[in-house]
Formats: sequence, structure tokens, C-alpha cells
Amino acid sequence: MLFAAHLRTRHIARCSALVAIGALLCVITGFASAAPKSPHSDDIAERAWQKGAIGHAQKMRSFRDFDHGVQPTPPVIPQFSADFDSAGMIATAQPNGATKTATNAFFQDLGTNERTCLTCHQPQNGWGVSASSVQARFYSSFGTDPIFRLVDGATCPTDDVSTIADKLQAYQLLLSKGLIRIALPMPEGAEFEITSVNDPYNCNTNAETGLTSPTSGIVSVYRRPLPSTNLSYLTAVMWDGREPTLLSQATDATLGHAQANAAPTDAQLQQIVQFETGLFTAQIFDNKAKDLDKKGAEGGPTELSEQLSSFYVGINDPFGQNPKGTGFDSNIFEIFAAWGDQRGKSEASADRESIARGEAIFNTTRINITGVAGINDALQQPSVSGFCGTCHDTPNVGNHSMKAPLDIGVGDAETQAPPALDIVDLPVFTLQCISGPLSGQTFTVTDPGRALITGNCADIGKMKGPILRGLAGRAPYFHNGSAATLLDVVDFYDQRFSIGFSEQEKRDLVAFLKSL
Repeated sequence: MLFAAHLRTRHIARCSALVAIGALLCVITGFASAAPKSPHSDDIAERAWQKGAIGHAQKMRSFRDFDHGVQPTPPVIPQFSADFDSAGMIATAQPNGATKTATNAFFQDLGTNERTCLTCHQPQNGWGVSASSVQARFYSSFGTDPIFRLVDGATCPTDDVSTIADKLQAYQLLLSKGLIRIALPMPEGAEFEITSVNDPYNCNTNAETGLTSPTSGIVSVYRRPLPSTNLSYLTAVMWDGREPTLLSQATDATLGHAQANAAPTDAQLQQIVQFETGLFTAQIFDNKAKDLDKKGAEGGPTELSEQLSSFYVGINDPFGQNPKGTGFDSNIFEIFAAWGDQRGKSEASADRESIARGEAIFNTTRINITGVAGINDALQQPSVSGFCGTCHDTPNVGNHSMKAPLDIGVGDAETQAPPALDIVDLPVFTLQCISGPLSGQTFTVTDPGRALITGNCADIGKMKGPILRGLAGRAPYFHNGSAATLLDVVDFYDQRFSIGFSEQEKRDLVAFLKSL
């Protein structure tokens, strides 16, 4: 077995990791005692969306696709496991030890449509999903796998799924881009109206499933499921940060995506969250560079788990919010620094050097940041000199170490369509700001982003950045699946910020990103 030696010789530093996991559970899930927070605080966020979103999901039970299949589930998730992906192999480590799926609520059917958490969070996809894996599941199950449910797997619950051809049409966004429909109510008292929607699926324009006026009803957007691993490094839950904790996320996902009759019990919620926060996932093997944790490299999930003991929220924040007051260091990743000079050392030398060069490019390339809501407007600076790490600052993780919803232009549409990205299959919303500081401005976007939670025009298009580990297993990329490959991601940034990467630099950067 390719990883037999690895399994025999690698040692997971359980004590420090487990202590850190326990501490992070208190922070992330709210288990720790703390002074009450204002219901309007940023940590709690606005929760008005919850009632409308859950109510909508429950109402959509009236649209049923009756030929249901069950969720294939392995009996055990080992302490260390590896799966093939497009670039090589992705691996998951559990410092707590193996998990028996029969006794953990993450793997149990708690709803009414045969779904479990595993439905949208699979280990071979970095505990998310990929478009290619969704396609394989469709053809192997004839479209009955639990991920194919009208409530949110289809472009709209009203879609016809009576034949295989109909299912291919109904689940086209899930199959092509791995997108799930997210249905959110228009925020009460929002600073904006949705004055028009170009919706090829008629879900937003149908009063039964969508908007009932420019200021009321349900807005359907289409987003990628985020990974349920490496969550001990998480600082914002969901793309739009709408969930205050992982506990609330598990509750709402069960009531919404699984259309459950009742919320999970406290014991079930703790099982789900403890499992999620005990997972560490990263690429472990590259088809060209071979083992990513050999010859001085520190790839793979074991090393990732061992650095948790030194992590804290705000650890490397570039905007001065580091609670320990230390300065920002743009050298975010130091995983492959030892591969900087591999000439003649092995047949994989050239590929290892490419990965090391890509890491250096990520760390040191200067980026002139302009037009980014959440940075330029917040700092009142039309131009900010930054790096990749300005938005991906957590060391060797790539997440932002503080909550930082940003609009980098991925959700732009029509005349300002984002470069190098494919948004042609997505609805387009026109938002007119009618109050607040941006009153009179108009936005045309494929997703209003965090504005659907806060109601603020300043939040239109804002999303958080995802954790950058395990990228190779979960294509396509960005919240709307608009980047089919990591090269598309690099091309977007290169054009969006006029960076000027050479073709070699692009190849090196892609080699690095797919090794994370």
C-alpha cells in the first residue's frame, strides 16, 4: 500500500492538538461561559434570516422527488486515511482517533429526505464536494443519491424530475459546478430593493418559491458547500458569515437541507461539531512531486494538526487586530521552503522546485488592491499595497484569522463581469440602494452576498475567503463555482489586480495551490 510506511512511521502529537481542539470548541461552538452578547453584535449576526429560510425549506416538502436512494457510508473514518483526487491523494488525520460512523450524528439521517452531513461533505473531496464527484454519484445512482433533492439540489423545487433527462436539467448547476441552492428571505428594512432579476430557472421570479415584491419574499442564490474539515482554524461560518457558531450551523442544516421535523438534540450537535473540529485535511501526495511530506517538506494533515496549539484568532491579521500586537508577516506558507533547491536530487526535483517557487510567489508578490469592499472603503484608501496573505493570513492555513467579509468582484455581473470566470448560468440581480450611505447606487450581481443577512448596501457581494487546504479535491472554486480550475483562479487574480504574472509563475502558483 502506497501509504503503509507513512501510517507506521507518522506520529500525531495528540496531547497538544487535543488541548487546542478543546479550547477551539469552546470558542467556535459557544460551549464556554461568557458574558451575554448583544443580539445585534457581529458575533451573533442578524438571525432574522433563519425563520424565513427554514420555513421555506419546510414548505418545499410539497415538491417531492420520490425515487430516493440512501447515503453510502463507510463504517469507520480511520485516524489517518487517504483518497485519490485529480492531483494525487488527499488525506485526513483525526488526532482523537478513528470515528465509528454508526454512533456519530454527522453520519446519521436526522431529516426526512435521506440526507446526512456526509451527503455534501465527503473525505475524497476535502470534506466538501467536487463537480466531478457529483457527476459520478448521479450516474451510479441514476440521480437518486441524497444529494439530488429538489429542496436545494435542483435549480428550483418546482423542477420536473420525472425522467433521467429531466433530472439532468433540474440538477444542472449541482452537476456542472457543485452548487447548492441557498434560499434566504429579503431582510426586513433593507437599504436596497431588488428591482429586477434575470433568472433562467424562474425560481426567484415565481411568487411561490421566490420574490413577492422588490422588498419581500425569498432570494435563491447558488453556492458551493464549504468543507467541514480544518474548522478549528475557522473564524466565520458560512460564505456570508450568517451562522454565529458551528452548533447553529448544524441545527439549521438539519432543519433546512435535510428538512428535518425537529432540531438535533444537544448530544447530537456536540457529536457533529466535535467530529468536524477534530478533522484535519490536506494534500499528501502529488502525481508529479510525489510525497508532500518528504525531503524537508511539511505537507499533509498531520503537520497541519500539530500547529493548532499555536493558533489563535487574529494571529497574523494585517489590519492591526492581532490581540498579541505582533506585526503582519506576508510569509504565510512555509510548507515547501525546503524544496527551493532540488536540482538533480530525484526525478521529481523539477516539480518540487516549482511548488517551492509557487509558495514564494504567494508569499512575496506585491498586489495593488483596489476596488475591494471591506478593504479599500474600510481603510478609506483607494489603493492598498498588499499580498496574497492580506486576505489569506493564517499561517500555513490561508484562512483570514479574523472575520473579513470582502467583495473582490467574483459576484459582479453583466458589463462588469469578473475576468476569467464563468457566470453565464447564474441568475443576475439588480439592487437599487434606497437608503443609507450608498443611497442612489445600483449594483448588478450574481449573488447579493452578506447583504442578504445584514440588509446593508455596503455588504452587497461580500463573502468570506475559504480555508486554502485540500484545494485539489474540491473543484470548482469560489463561492459560485465560477473558476473551473486553479489556473482560472490565478488568471482571475492576475487580471483583476493587474499583477502581471508570467506563464511560468502561473504554473508554479497552481502547482503550489494544488499541493495544499
